[in-house]
Amino acid sequence: MINSKLIILVSSLFLGMTLFIGCSGSEELRAPSERTMEYLQSLDDETLRSLDTDSDGLNDYQEMNETNTDPLTADSDGDGLNDGAEVNEFNTDPNTADSDGDGLNDGEEVNSYNTDPNNADSDGDGLNDGEEVNEYRTDPNAADSDGDGLNDYDEINKHNSDPNKSDSDGDGFSDSQELEMGTNLTNADDPVYLKKSDLKTINFAFDKSNIDKQAAKILKANIKKLMKTDKFRVRIDAYTDHVGGDQYNLRLSKRRAESVTQFYIDNGISKDRIESRGLGKAPKPCMDMTEDRGCRKNRRAESHPLSNLKYEPMN
Repeated sequence: MINSKLIILVSSLFLGMTLFIGCSGSEELRAPSERTMEYLQSLDDETLRSLDTDSDGLNDYQEMNETNTDPLTADSDGDGLNDGAEVNEFNTDPNTADSDGDGLNDGEEVNSYNTDPNNADSDGDGLNDGEEVNEYRTDPNAADSDGDGLNDYDEINKHNSDPNKSDSDGDGFSDSQELEMGTNLTNADDPVYLKKSDLKTINFAFDKSNIDKQAAKILKANIKKLMKTDKFRVRIDAYTDHVGGDQYNLRLSKRRAESVTQFYIDNGISKDRIESRGLGKAPKPCMDMTEDRGCRKNRRAESHPLSNLKYEPMN
C-alpha cells in the first residue's frame, strides 16, 4: 500500500507546478500607463511587436531595437512630430529635433513654415531656413522674397539691400533695375530723376525773344537741376501768342527756343544735351487774350527733361 503522505506530497508538487506554469504563461499585459522600460525589456519580441505603448505609429520592438527611440514617449526628440511620422512619413531623425540643422525644429518646418525638414535651405537661395525665419524675416520657400529679381542671399550679402522691399531706397526703381542701370540700390538720390514739373517754363514780353531777369532766374534753377544728373537731356519747346501771322510767329518761336538754348550752353549745359523746337502759336489761345498785346501765358518756352535711363520710376 502506497504511503499516503507520499501521495499527498507528490500531488502538492504537481499542483504547484501547474499553478506556476499557468500564471507565467497567461499573465495579463499591463496597461500602457503602467508600463516601464524594465517591464518592456522583460517581454518577448513577438509581444513587443504587437504593442505600441506610446501610440506613435512605431511598435515597441521597432523603437527598442531599430530606431532607438523611446517606446514610452510618442515624440522622443520633442520636436512636435511623433516618432512614427518622422520615420514613416517625413524620413527625419526621430532622435534629433532639428534634422537638417537649419535652426528650425522639424515640427516647425512641417507644421508652421511648410519647409523641408531635411533640407537646410528649402528655397535654395543661399540662406538657411532658420536665418530666413528668425533673422531676416524673409520667405524660406521663395528665393526672391520681395519679387524684385534679386535673390535674398544676394540682397543681404552682396548688395546690402532689403530682401523684403523690391525698392530698397524708395526711389521708384526696383533693386534689379538699379543694379542693371549701375545706380545705388540703397540711395534714394541715385539716380536723380527729373519729372516734367521739375523744369520750369519761362515767359516772354510781347514780340520779344530775349531772356529777362525773371526768366534768367528760372532757367538757372533748371540748370542747377540738370547739372546734378548726366542721365537727362532737355528739350525746349517755344511758342508765341495768337497775335500776328503764322509764319512770323513760327520764326519768333524759333528765336525764343534759340535764346533758351544759348542760355543753357552759356551756363554749363553741353550742346549735345539740348534739343529745341520753335512751334509757332501756342496750341490754345488764352481766354484773356487782347488783340494788340496777345497773352503772356502763350509767349513761353517749356523745358522738358528727357531721360537716358533704361527705366522710369514706378511712382
